[in-house]
Amino acid sequence: MKKVIEQFYPTGKIHIPGSKSFTQRALAAALLAEGVSEIRNPSRSDDALHAMKVIERLGATITDREVELIVQGGFAPLSYEVHCGESGLAFRLFSAIVALHDAEMVVKAGGTLRNRPMDMIENSLQELGVRCTTQRGHAPVRVQGPLLGGRARVDGSQSSQFLSGLLMALPLAENDSELEVDSLKSKPYVDMTLEVLESFGIRVDHSGYRYFRIPGKQRYRACRYTVEGDWSGAAFFLVAGALGGPVEVTGLDPQSGQADRAILEVLEKSGVNMEISEEKIRVWRGDIRPFDFDATDCPDLFPPLVPLAAHARGKSTIRGITRLFAKESNRARVLEEEFAMLGVKVETEGDVMQITPGPLRQGVIDPHGDHRIAMAAAVMAAGDVPGVTVLDPGCTAKSYPTFFHDIQNIGGKIT
Repeated sequence: MKKVIEQFYPTGKIHIPGSKSFTQRALAAALLAEGVSEIRNPSRSDDALHAMKVIERLGATITDREVELIVQGGFAPLSYEVHCGESGLAFRLFSAIVALHDAEMVVKAGGTLRNRPMDMIENSLQELGVRCTTQRGHAPVRVQGPLLGGRARVDGSQSSQFLSGLLMALPLAENDSELEVDSLKSKPYVDMTLEVLESFGIRVDHSGYRYFRIPGKQRYRACRYTVEGDWSGAAFFLVAGALGGPVEVTGLDPQSGQADRAILEVLEKSGVNMEISEEKIRVWRGDIRPFDFDATDCPDLFPPLVPLAAHARGKSTIRGITRLFAKESNRARVLEEEFAMLGVKVETEGDVMQITPGPLRQGVIDPHGDHRIAMAAAVMAAGDVPGVTVLDPGCTAKSYPTFFHDIQNIGGKIT
């Protein structure tokens, strides 16, 4: 299957769906809470759907009311095996959470997630007295608790997701815990976890994101939790608006702590026209300037920033590409190879990516199963590229199932 997006000049309004990152964290918290939680505006992405299935296998009951999920909590596994699909966040969250159980639990993964590094799970859980083995540092993970608390070091250089899993599991441990975190990346994602924990009545203290103290014997409190709009998905439509416009984007919190809210900083640097209010963000094209931006803490912005840089009047620089090597694809390499098909020169060296605009042309993009590459390719047709063909467009369901429908809502012509 493929989708052909004709060249178009975007205009219109888009309402951004709920954040899949917040949704998965809220689902995990609702599982661990006593009583009934309401999760409003949940993501319907494949990753979120897998997290729903996981918490059901771990004892939760979900009633789906379309605009909200009603979750009866209670960690009481109905199965000794859970499957997280291709969600790296779900895999790392629930690898820590299942360690609360005293039976051996198996956490499985699908697709490219089976090739992504999981050795940080093994090392930290073993320090905390949990039996844990991986398949040579990869999924599946076998875990046998119970997780009683204690002290451990956590490697945060590749991902902060497993740290988030420990922060969610350790409050239920018998003893207090202390975590020392090395080389933590993506601090805003840890803040997301702390925000969800606070909403569910859990206290975690930290010192400079280096040392975390988690009191044991805490209890999750069921609550009503509203998932805010997803800045990661919104970035593609804000960039689309920057290539034409005006495009109005609603459903976002302009004061959000999500890492990818930094897209506004880049658009401002690039001279894009913007109007920002509590209700909407309105974007339209200006004289797009080249930009220099460090995306170490927001690596998901690399894909939408490449189309923006491709339409700038000079070479742009994005730093932090080592965060891209263990995503759904090797994003740095795929962006370099595939966007060359459209006349964009992407060069990588060390931790730096440079994008040089060239004569843009029509082309075919293979996203290599990576949802964000597919979305970036589609956005290229919103500018000066005379059409883009995207292979395997269904991969966008991982994070944004209605993406191509929303592209059509701002004028995209898709066959």
